[in-house]
Amino acid sequence: MNQQSSRRLWVPVVIISGCLILLGTLAWLLFSRVESSINPDPVTIANASLTNMQEQNRLTVFSASYNATVTTTLTKLGLSARKTLIMPGTVRYELDLTKLGAEDVRWDARDNTLYVEIPAIETARPEVHMEQIQTYDDGGLLIALTDAANVLDQANRKKGVQELVQQAQNPVQIRLAREAARRAVRHNFAVPLQAAGVEAKVDAFFPYERSRYKERWDYSRPIKDVLAEQQKKREGA
Repeated sequence: MNQQSSRRLWVPVVIISGCLILLGTLAWLLFSRVESSINPDPVTIANASLTNMQEQNRLTVFSASYNATVTTTLTKLGLSARKTLIMPGTVRYELDLTKLGAEDVRWDARDNTLYVEIPAIETARPEVHMEQIQTYDDGGLLIALTDAANVLDQANRKKGVQELVQQAQNPVQIRLAREAARRAVRHNFAVPLQAAGVEAKVDAFFPYERSRYKERWDYSRPIKDVLAEQQKKREGA
């Protein structure tokens, strides 16, 4: 599967998957009665975006199709039989948004940047296109006289799913999925900020990239801490 085809796949996936998140956050911006409606507070808005994302549980950011070709041989009663299976399937690449917590979203007032550490990409169980499965056997007495055909089919289907899972882990597809996830997360935080008229940047990265962000991450503050501080100030006012 080439990269151009892969890119065509993730565009509608991201749009559809992120739609509810954006609608929820924008609805909050329109109808909430917090004081930030007059002077929009980026941290409060980011927290609302985070809450809406968490409520979606899982976000599909990318989808790709693969073909697994596997062969199994069975020997029994001094006879042997072999079947080959071609199994097409689709694998979804997802973010578990329940793993995205308030401590993973930080605000740096110095450069008006929201830093988001994204959970690692997860792959869903392959969706096998059963109607497109093709099988080939070498015939023979073992298949004609025993249940070898069913045994071989079951073994091939198990191996086929495993092969689809393995193909989905190839570096090119993982990189495309990460790019799509990064865009989706940035979009879901940036659009509500823009809608509220807040000029702020959103920088999203994965845990394995933490070393590149160490200085900025250490100087930024978790939004939960900023919100707690704001609450104390309101109570003391």
